[in-house]
Amino acid sequence: MRWPTFASSICFLSISAANASETSSEGANRSVIETQIAEMNSGDWRTALNVYDARSRNFGRPVGKATLARIFQDIYATFPDWHMRIEDIVAVGDSVIVRAMTTGTHRGVGQIPVNGGMLVGVPPTQKQFAAEAIHWYKVRDGVILDHYATRDDLGMMEQLGLSPGPKPFDWRAFAAAANRR
Repeated sequence: MRWPTFASSICFLSISAANASETSSEGANRSVIETQIAEMNSGDWRTALNVYDARSRNFGRPVGKATLARIFQDIYATFPDWHMRIEDIVAVGDSVIVRAMTTGTHRGVGQIPVNGGMLVGVPPTQKQFAAEAIHWYKVRDGVILDHYATRDDLGMMEQLGLSPGPKPFDWRAFAAAANRR
């Protein structure tokens, strides 16, 4: 009788220890991303580069730190007050997923096709934007290996006055008509 209880206790402790170490790794990965975003938000993009691997990838393409430095420099030249507020953050294994609100004021001329790729050579509008974004990072051994993102670039361009907004749609009337059927 005692052996099955002892064996199941050992099994439970082994599973708990495995989950605890995995949780610890996920917590460490989450912390890497939170630190990187905090450094970016302080305007210290050079320090934020320290958490990227020398062979890091962006959207699956090898870019490395030198390319990322040029991208970050262009973002801050275009939007000197660039800021990302974390709305949700989840770490699973080596993936860290962030839902964020990105804001900034268009005060510079973009030189490379980042920020939606639509701001290269565009004179500053001096307008602010707030756009939701999802970032997916791969983190291992305390460094970012890969990054993917999607952002509401159309909404950003509309807020900057560079794209006409959609025509208003009366959702209330639409729903009322649909529910009458």
